[in-house]
Amino acid sequence: MKAIYTILLLVVSNIFMTFAWYGHLKLQQMKLISSWPLWLVIIFSWGIALAEYSCQIPANRIGFTGNGGPFTLMQLKVMQEVITLIIFTLFTTIFFRGESLQWNHFAAFGCLILAVYFIFMK
Repeated sequence: MKAIYTILLLVVSNIFMTFAWYGHLKLQQMKLISSWPLWLVIIFSWGIALAEYSCQIPANRIGFTGNGGPFTLMQLKVMQEVITLIIFTLFTTIFFRGESLQWNHFAAFGCLILAVYFIFMK
């Protein structure tokens, strides 16, 4: 169960982080925050990032082998990066219609799948 909780928390944390890092760009396009000064956008994003950290930290604590979890630090990091890119790809293709996936993106995803394979290899 710790593996499932870890992965779910990593997914949720990456959803929040993607919105913290890139959501303000969409809100700006929608003219919802286009008049906000940069410092206010930063504080807004920090608020979202707080939710991200509230999931990321427990995911790492639950999942880490040093705390009785099933994953090494390297495995946690590679999983987090793959989840980040999956969430980012979904976010980009759904919210930013002008962005499209190209063949090289799929080649990069293949490399990430290989990275996961190799990091979990005994």
